Amino acid sequence: MSPIYVLSIVFAYFLLLILISRITGKSGGNAAFFLGNRQSPWYIVAFGMIGATLSGVTFISIPGWVGESSLSYMQMVLGYLVGYYIIANLLMPLYYRLNLTSIYTYLNMRFGNSSYKTGALFFLISRLAGASFRVYLMAGVLQITVFDAWSIPFYATVVITIFLIWLYTFRGGIKTIIWTDTLQTLFMLIAAGATVWILAGELQLGFGSMVREIGSSEYSRIFFFDDWKDSRHFMKQFVGGVFIAIVMTGLDQDMMQKNLSCRNLRDAKRNMYWFSVALVPVKLLLLSLGILLLLFASQTGIHLPERADDIFPVIATQGYLPGFIMVFFIVGLVAATYSSADSTLTALTTSFTIDILDAGSQDERGLVRTRKLVHIVMAVTLGIVIILFRMINDQSVISVLFTVAGYTYGPLLGLFSFGIFTRFEVKDRWVPLIAVLSPFLTWLLDRNSVALLNGYSFGYELVVVNGLITFAGLFFLRKSGLTKRE
Repeated sequence: MSPIYVLSIVFAYFLLLILISRITGKSGGNAAFFLGNRQSPWYIVAFGMIGATLSGVTFISIPGWVGESSLSYMQMVLGYLVGYYIIANLLMPLYYRLNLTSIYTYLNMRFGNSSYKTGALFFLISRLAGASFRVYLMAGVLQITVFDAWSIPFYATVVITIFLIWLYTFRGGIKTIIWTDTLQTLFMLIAAGATVWILAGELQLGFGSMVREIGSSEYSRIFFFDDWKDSRHFMKQFVGGVFIAIVMTGLDQDMMQKNLSCRNLRDAKRNMYWFSVALVPVKLLLLSLGILLLLFASQTGIHLPERADDIFPVIATQGYLPGFIMVFFIVGLVAATYSSADSTLTALTTSFTIDILDAGSQDERGLVRTRKLVHIVMAVTLGIVIILFRMINDQSVISVLFTVAGYTYGPLLGLFSFGIFTRFEVKDRWVPLIAVLSPFLTWLLDRNSVALLNGYSFGYELVVVNGLITFAGLFFLRKSGLTKRE
């Protein structure tokens, strides 16, 4: 498929997103940008959140996950269900009762300004790193499939990509995002479903035989109970799933901003319940796609690339499948990446404007000016970080950066848990120190767990340990008196 054809698909896709932004962004003020005027239909939010929880990393990395861990990831998905239930019945009632725009404002109400700024900064760092890494992967695919043929440098690819995201989000913000995310989720699911259908046809499998083939595959094992030291053990995956859902959805401004745009708490709960149920078959579809890709590679004698993340792109774009499958791959990858990146840019703008600059008290015009300026700055920062990833060009270093960003959710878990489940006040000015020490101590424990804990290897439950260390630090910093519950 020619580069001009691929580029035409991408630009047609973005023109559709820009059209939606023009329609939804009309007469959009600050209330529309930050919370969609609290008029978002819950079922639209629920469907769009499916795409927002996934990313281009997920879309590309599926075969690698399946090849290394079979379907053990579904154990974590079961944990997500419990986590989402806790969010719907513990965190969202709190956010709605306090009428929050940024969820980190709660930390200011509960503990003080230092805790508030710490929570917001940890979110900004983790989301900025995560979103940059995801868009970096997507820009890399566009570079290989399109821009290298025209000798266009990578930084130009990044500038174009970030500019297009900024273009359809700067006016309407979350009011636009809930609709573009819905569209992008639809395209991503169509792309995944079409690829499964094509692969089944290439393998000469009907629906029933495809299900049986997947079920009998060496990669089809879901539950792991035999070795408690294995990172795939059920309890590690399940407990990790519960708390990852809580921290990466319930304590994340990006995801909660969509929920807070619903008309009321009842609708927000409906959104969370239906979203969590729908996520199970979607995850199973994507993992089944991973199995089919590995089976196809095995049966056709395709030499698997060294990096597991390259399996799907290679099979989809190197002529092993009918040419039009590349269209589905590109559209699915773009949809998965930008349904995450566009909402992240909006959430970064919201948090920096409200939490860091304290601009919420400005008049409407002043807040609009500040918000638009921050939106530009966040877009530029996103682009700079992506280009830095390219300059580093070392997967081990990038992996470390991404892992460090993941550690920042532990302190948020500890802060919110201490605020909700205790009535103690804390010595607010020392909270940033605890929030920095906690991930560091967690990292040390993880690096030495095999020696210290008789061969025990941490999995996704590490975020719980991080949160507990923060909680313990806050308990140590508590004041003698109690505070009223918010």
